[in-house]
Amino acid sequence: MALRRSKDRTSGLVSAGTGQGVAYSDTDIHAGSDDDRVESVAPVSADSSSLSPEQRAKILGLPYTDLADFSFDPKAVRILSEVDARNYLVVPLLVRGGRATMASAEPGRLNLVDELTELVGMPVDLVVSSVEAVEAAIDKAYEATTAVSDAVRVFEARVSERAAATATEGPVEVDANAPVVRVVSQILSQAVSDKASDVHIEPMGDRVRVRNRIDGALHEVMSLPQSMAQALVSRIKIMAELNIVERRRPQDGQIEAEVDGKELDIRVSTTSTVNGEKTVLRILDKSRAMYDIETLGMPDDVATVYREIIRSPYGMVVCAGPTGSGKTTTLYASLMAINNDEINVMTVEDPVEYTFPTINQIGIHEQAGVTFAAGLRSILRQDPDAILVGEIRDVETARIAIQAALTGHFVLSTIHATDAVSALHRFVDMGIESFLLASSMLAVVGQRLIRRSCPHCLQPYVPEVEDLSFYERMGGKPKEVFVKGMGCTQCSGTGYSGRIGVYEVLRITNEMRDLIVRNASVDEFRRLAVEQGMVPMRDQALRLVAEDTTTIAEVVRTIYIL
Repeated sequence: MALRRSKDRTSGLVSAGTGQGVAYSDTDIHAGSDDDRVESVAPVSADSSSLSPEQRAKILGLPYTDLADFSFDPKAVRILSEVDARNYLVVPLLVRGGRATMASAEPGRLNLVDELTELVGMPVDLVVSSVEAVEAAIDKAYEATTAVSDAVRVFEARVSERAAATATEGPVEVDANAPVVRVVSQILSQAVSDKASDVHIEPMGDRVRVRNRIDGALHEVMSLPQSMAQALVSRIKIMAELNIVERRRPQDGQIEAEVDGKELDIRVSTTSTVNGEKTVLRILDKSRAMYDIETLGMPDDVATVYREIIRSPYGMVVCAGPTGSGKTTTLYASLMAINNDEINVMTVEDPVEYTFPTINQIGIHEQAGVTFAAGLRSILRQDPDAILVGEIRDVETARIAIQAALTGHFVLSTIHATDAVSALHRFVDMGIESFLLASSMLAVVGQRLIRRSCPHCLQPYVPEVEDLSFYERMGGKPKEVFVKGMGCTQCSGTGYSGRIGVYEVLRITNEMRDLIVRNASVDEFRRLAVEQGMVPMRDQALRLVAEDTTTIAEVVRTIYIL
């Protein structure tokens, strides 16, 4: 049975930091007995039913937080029991810097901060929310923690069944209520709640660490006993229709699932490590709105140049960057910009991440002989106008793509490279003749995704000496005050919320083609590109620092510095 909060409440007004009385005018609070003091502030009590949560927060000088879409940190939830959370009508949101932040529906309750501080053993800061929101948040936060804990206890209790499963090299429990099934479901649910792009399930020797990649950075969300490691991998392999007996060779698969009402495509990759098999899940939300060029984050001048390039009826445009830099998103946005009923647009992808009703898409299936090269060959017999090649991985795919561009087709593709200039040299390294590259290439787009500072907790700060020196040395715009997110409930204490693209567009001009043909150095390419108007990624990122969109530390962490 769910415990309900106590009906015996006191409306004494307290501050979040000290537990002492909030300063009001003499007409609001006066000296006297406790009863007199409570009676005197009743008309403006922060817990008065006539006041909204926002009004109560304003009276007490506390932040107001909407908990509707909040993603709860399991580490924070564990510092306070569910019984105490319901009794005090609070829910832990995050723990950062030795302090806990909790949402309270009764922030004016007498000695609330002091009692919570004693319970959790660390200073407590309060934010305000409604009674309904806090009660729903308690249900959501503790339901997830309790579900995983119960599943782990049941799993560990079934020693004999696990031994039998190991002996037969097959799972004993495959029903929806099996402990491992429940844990995997909770892992996926947490990933959806966190808006994670990837989930890492890693055996660490003494435990299994589960981390979610949120806005490009990994955050630990769960710790499971090592005894569950192989069972978790086996369950995921069954869902992805992989070979559960093979544990040494890497495997790749795909899962289609509905999690918390959202249709997901989940790419599965397993590999063997010294502590066991590690699994990475790439989460692709089918319901997520696709980006267009206007929302990618390109500055207006860069976007104008890029739109002109992709309007070409033939030639090749390549997006360059490391894994997770948003290359595929840029390609899809480019396709949406040029797609219409008068042209035949076809793609070959591994796998097809998002489907479009008006585009012909081919998924790679290497075991069936459908490789990038084979798929691209078949596309060329399908009367295409525009072709998207998901990734150029080898010289055969590169040659066919370049031949397609040379014979009157518009080709979009990606390649792994550090920046736009380096991508040209990657083609040469693959064995592509420089004259073919010069004739076919229209432009190369180098890109990264960089985290935005959280707008809800921006505060002035003094950058580290090394960061400030880097900013000045690289030609950053002079600033008197730097700001960054200090961590709040809106950004789960990270100081960042969302990401923005940082781009450099290298347009292949006649002068650039001359450099390609004579195999010029990277420095020569970059010097000419800047002279002809290319703004390097580094400069674009420093502009974001000057505009208080991100921080110097994030630029150093993310952008490849030359």
